[in-house]
Amino acid sequence: MTDADLVVVGAGIVALAAARELLLRRPSLKVVVLEREDAVARHQTGSNSGVIHGGIYYKPGSLKARLCVEGARMMYAYCDEREIPTERCGKVIVALGDRELPGLDDLEARGKANGVPGLKRVDAAGLRELEPHAAGVAALHSPETGIVDFGAVARALADDVRALGGEIRLRAEVVGLERRDRQVLARTADGEVRARRGLVCAGAWTDRLARLAGAPADPRIVPFRGAYLRLAPEATGLVKSLIYPVPDPALPFLGVHLTKRIDGEVWLGPTALMVGAPDAYTLRRVEGRSVRDSLTWPGTWRMLAKHWRAGASEVRLAAGRRAFVRACAAYVPELRAEHVRPGPSGVRAQALGRDGALVDDFIVHDVDGVQYVRNAPSPAATSALALARRLADQVEPALG
Repeated sequence: MTDADLVVVGAGIVALAAARELLLRRPSLKVVVLEREDAVARHQTGSNSGVIHGGIYYKPGSLKARLCVEGARMMYAYCDEREIPTERCGKVIVALGDRELPGLDDLEARGKANGVPGLKRVDAAGLRELEPHAAGVAALHSPETGIVDFGAVARALADDVRALGGEIRLRAEVVGLERRDRQVLARTADGEVRARRGLVCAGAWTDRLARLAGAPADPRIVPFRGAYLRLAPEATGLVKSLIYPVPDPALPFLGVHLTKRIDGEVWLGPTALMVGAPDAYTLRRVEGRSVRDSLTWPGTWRMLAKHWRAGASEVRLAAGRRAFVRACAAYVPELRAEHVRPGPSGVRAQALGRDGALVDDFIVHDVDGVQYVRNAPSPAATSALALARRLADQVEPALG
């Protein structure tokens, strides 16, 4: 049994940022971070594309909209302070034809309402000045959108937590949380941690712990695997920054895009395929509990019925490299199949409502003294430091 003021479950970028924020505010706190893996940032934090998003896509007034713009500013400042490389390479969201212009108009209005810095519309000639190999009739240019290694950011945050007196325990999977004698009890295979408050930021695993503790069943977290291809080194010159499509407004995914990385690579993707485990980095990875959770949830079947065309398209992209490359070549016509190599994959923990709606905002539930971050997909990494402030505002008053 270990006594602490706060137990944090998970060691991704949001969890570590929140632990750091509370220790900065209250240096006397005893904070214990529990992580199931053997290192921090093993899942969504370390497997994403590394984009510091500008805040264009999100509904004005939503948590994503507010925290992304603020979080991007904070992320650049933190990386400057810690000497973590970033690059404001910019981003273009490209309309391939006139029928996509209304969607581009809507994104421009959202971006301006959200206060995205420097956002401007460019025509086809302006697009070619920014991306000489790209094709399209118009684009939105976000010059402050950038790139970073979020895994490196998470490791720096972990160092901060330790330097401030916090403790990070690896290989410490939490199998249950309960309220006992006005305290939070976190149970692991190696023992228990007793704390005054709890904060769970464990991606897809948060949902299981939250439901066990009595949190609402709606929404349910469903894992989606995103697979990438890499451009061969001799082809990386085809992409100078970030090239994105005009997304389907009914879905929280941004579509297949071309992403420059801070290490100089260019990734193509990702796909978005529902899978059978929170860590299904290969399609062969299936976990019975996760499959049951997804298939017994009414929202899963309603989502599949509503978006079956998009689902079929994702299966086609996941099944064949040529289809994948053709989708990207619509934006960079010189791209060929011989230009690409196999790439990594990641798993997105996506909230799905009982009605079949894919939830497009952050969700935090408070149950018996524990804050559960139920839905924190992209742009959670960009927003991490701002989201940490919000979480600390909710947790701190109960710590006395």
